Amino acid sequence: MARESSVLHETLNLYVTPDLYTFEPADPSGNRDAVSKSLTINRLTGDILLNDWDVAAPSKSFRALTVYGIVGLLTLSTTDFLVLITGRSPARGRMNGHTIYLATEFRVLPVATPLRNSLVEHPVEKHLVDLVEHHLASSVLWFSYGWDLTRTLQAQTVNPNEGRPLWQTADDRFFWNKFLQSRFIDITTSNPDQDLSRYILPIIYGSFDIRQTHIGRIPFNFVLISRRSRYRAGTRYFTRGIDDQGHVANFNETEQIIFIDEEGDNDKVAGTTRMSFVQTRGSVPVYWAEINNLRYKPDLQVMDRSDTPSALRLHLMDQIRTYGSQVLVNLVKQKGHEKPIKEAYERRLAECKIDNVHYEYWDFATETKGMKFEKVKILVDRLDDHVQDLGYFHQKADSPVPIKLQKGVIRSNCMDCLDRTNVVQCAFAKRVLSQQLHKIGVLGEKEQVDDHEEFMGVFRNVWADHADYVSKAYSGTGALKTDYTRTGTRTKQGLLQDGQNSMVRYIKNNYFDGDRQDAFDLFTGAWVPRRGPATSLSLVIDSRPLITRSMPYTLLFSLFMIFAGLSLPRASNYSLFYYNVFWTFFAVISLFYILGHGVEYVAWPRLNPPIEIILYEGPGFKSGPKGKGFRIPFGLDQKIFTGGLRIGGKYSYQHRKPAEEMEMGLKKRVD
Repeated sequence: MARESSVLHETLNLYVTPDLYTFEPADPSGNRDAVSKSLTINRLTGDILLNDWDVAAPSKSFRALTVYGIVGLLTLSTTDFLVLITGRSPARGRMNGHTIYLATEFRVLPVATPLRNSLVEHPVEKHLVDLVEHHLASSVLWFSYGWDLTRTLQAQTVNPNEGRPLWQTADDRFFWNKFLQSRFIDITTSNPDQDLSRYILPIIYGSFDIRQTHIGRIPFNFVLISRRSRYRAGTRYFTRGIDDQGHVANFNETEQIIFIDEEGDNDKVAGTTRMSFVQTRGSVPVYWAEINNLRYKPDLQVMDRSDTPSALRLHLMDQIRTYGSQVLVNLVKQKGHEKPIKEAYERRLAECKIDNVHYEYWDFATETKGMKFEKVKILVDRLDDHVQDLGYFHQKADSPVPIKLQKGVIRSNCMDCLDRTNVVQCAFAKRVLSQQLHKIGVLGEKEQVDDHEEFMGVFRNVWADHADYVSKAYSGTGALKTDYTRTGTRTKQGLLQDGQNSMVRYIKNNYFDGDRQDAFDLFTGAWVPRRGPATSLSLVIDSRPLITRSMPYTLLFSLFMIFAGLSLPRASNYSLFYYNVFWTFFAVISLFYILGHGVEYVAWPRLNPPIEIILYEGPGFKSGPKGKGFRIPFGLDQKIFTGGLRIGGKYSYQHRKPAEEMEMGLKKRVD
């Protein structure tokens, strides 16, 4: 039984006065919890205080709204901002008796009053607030007041909470709002009398789905959870590869769980037997990038840095400590654009010589050519012995000692760790699920889950939805190849949908992902604002040369004039030949300039601009450079114009955490 001080408040009444924000715990009926202490944030000083038992609630006339969780406090350039959950939607099922919620509505409130801090309306501050609000609106954030969503079923069994608050045992990688909760955590750890644990709500960014289904007459709950790492978080082309701490881009942990009663009825699942299987995905763990330049396929760049083996070793050793043995499945192409990534990965992996690591290369594109995705079974069969060795988690609810533990994971990757990766992960998950159901007697000796079409409809749709969640977080669109995941067949309609998604990805990745990357960096603490918006004016000012800014308008105006000349009625028969030649000349020149300087028209991140990646001149592989101008790239002064921001000087291309946050992240790893 958890200690009273560790039980999270589920509903809070927020009272707003000119000087205070006061959170009063309430039960679902709106009554005050007699054993709960209210929380006050002083709007004049910024102090956070857990009140004594006898402190009266503010006048009801000051009540502002009902709050379902405090995401945290975020410091911007003029004041702190309070981020709150004001809307939630429960999942269709419960995890071990606990409700899982999707956060649906948010409020971002300035701590300082407008009268005291008029700079809240400054363009820089409004831009930063817009980034936060956009991130909240576009993210898929899940939470629970009683179930630790950040940790796997096996991790919670091996290392139970034992009455500790959720934030203390949460997996640091997947505690998405950890940076925003850092002030609450610091107060709690430094002053036992100010224990804010009941207000510290861990949130994950990912997917959660639970369905009650059945095979034969045996019902069970089928669950799929994905957890996105807050380290090296970002968008498809602006966050690739590995960093100095061994964190990789787009790292996701995927857990497939079944709660089943080996003897039960068709109406209710008690979950007396619990089984799970965990897989991971993450970017190829070497230093590499793709440089956007307005072309459909960006320039590939592999940076052959001397510290690559140490970063790769950090990553793999951390994975081994957390999960056990690693089966590395690499799905990139062995020819063309992706070949240098494959070669760099294999060369650096051979240099590390780490035990408990098995590398398996499989050219997904070549092997499944002609939309024959069913050939993924070849890979699954090839690794069957390894899958058997890794095992899965199996526990009876009435016993604290598991029957079986999973001893390692399959870590899959392609270029984006999205589409090909998801097809392969789904295939491995289906194979292990058959093994689990054989073990407990739900499937006969020669049966497979594929033999039960009704269940397979649920299985495929859950995995396809999961693929869309992971893909939207990284690329901005749903996943490709989900027609195969949903139906088991690759279709022409699915191919057309993939084409549409690919075009939307191109547009978003070139013209919109800069702000999305900035939002990730701001929310996770990879960039911390300085006080005073004047220090960040470059965020809202386009300081590119006039000729660079004018070329798109010149092109559009030239095309308009050509169209007008061809379509509007003419007063005479005078030939438009020279007229069209004149405007066509300007259209061609402007288009030539735009393509030649394509890098300058990409919406780059402004908070942590990837300067050193773009200007990298060290050893390695480069497929370009394209779109970097017709002379020395970005001029003799080595300054570039990125998405409306002129940048000079040295910047690290790693998305770094503040030193104290990174230290916490390195120390905290949950089994």
